[in-house]
Amino acid sequence: MAVTGVISRVESFPVAPRWLFVRIETDDGLVGWGEASLEGYVDVVRAAVDQFALTLVGADPRRIEDHWQVLTKGQFYRGGPVLASAVSGVDQALWDLQGKRLGVPVHELLGGAVRDRIRAYGWVGGDDPDEVGDHIAAQLEVGLTAVKMNASGRMSRNGSKSELDAVVARVARAREVLGPDRDVAVDLHGRFTLGTARRLASLLEPLHPFFLEEPVVPENSHVIERMVEATTIPIATGERLYSRQEFLPALQAGIAIGQPDLAHAGGISESRRIAALAETFDAMIAPHCPLGPLALAACLQVGFATPNHLIQEQSIGIHYNKGAEVLDYVVDTEPLRFVDGGFERLTGPGLGIEIDEQAVRAAAGRWETWQNPVWRHADGSMAEW
Repeated sequence: MAVTGVISRVESFPVAPRWLFVRIETDDGLVGWGEASLEGYVDVVRAAVDQFALTLVGADPRRIEDHWQVLTKGQFYRGGPVLASAVSGVDQALWDLQGKRLGVPVHELLGGAVRDRIRAYGWVGGDDPDEVGDHIAAQLEVGLTAVKMNASGRMSRNGSKSELDAVVARVARAREVLGPDRDVAVDLHGRFTLGTARRLASLLEPLHPFFLEEPVVPENSHVIERMVEATTIPIATGERLYSRQEFLPALQAGIAIGQPDLAHAGGISESRRIAALAETFDAMIAPHCPLGPLALAACLQVGFATPNHLIQEQSIGIHYNKGAEVLDYVVDTEPLRFVDGGFERLTGPGLGIEIDEQAVRAAAGRWETWQNPVWRHADGSMAEW
């Protein structure tokens, strides 16, 4: 008797503003979706997904862990953001398929819900304090109780007094608008040297930031312990770490919050393990997700089943989405509606959202490659973006 329910097709769709969706179909007509967005390298990740399809077509989609092991370790050369992102999109789609086949949301497959709602934060821009205040007010109007802001734009190597004063003024304005009962996180984006980040942290402490994110670039995680020891502000990092092994040194250094990106760090399977590892260090997770609806839904599914989940990043209405919005690709926006500063537990099968396939296919036909800008210091040398 012929086996039914095996994977018959693997497709990927690059869509505006800078995302990559993965679609996996079985021969009995079931479809699962995932997100493999790697900003700036979508076309490269897409090639990796195409190569993974050679292994996946004809296979049983229910063997999610076996597929994760083969796709991450089956070839001699492994690791890195491109392959990890491709695996992430496939992994999410396989979990989506399994949830749909069984008629349950993914969080029920992960052990069941440990919470009924997840707090979320929104991004705010603004180059001066007044703009920051206006942007935060807009986030409060939609019901959010927490925001995150970049500490700065391009930062000189040793951080001048005027540069640091400007950061403090903007965060102070954020605190003024938010008051004492709401939160502002500050993202250093790897733009600061360790010395400048330590100096800035001491200036920000009276403003009580929710956390300081990525105070050093990820390849310098071996010095993040010196950042942790320099401040009482919780230190967060992890959007550019792609496995448990890469998170381990940062957790050993004492970070308070790990930020795996479910579109980069091995999908639902590996991010769940990263969360469990973080729990052994009394650390929480706040998954990185300035991405599309599938990545957000995957983050929420993990969050509903993860005891040490703190808060969820999301990019609905974010200032740098150009050409498409998060909710443009979903049929029903209700599951991703803000309620009391966050999201209520998703109840639909699989990832809990329905993708508008027609809109995705149309958007893929209009795809234009996106790359982040390259910044330079005044002397002409490259600056961290």
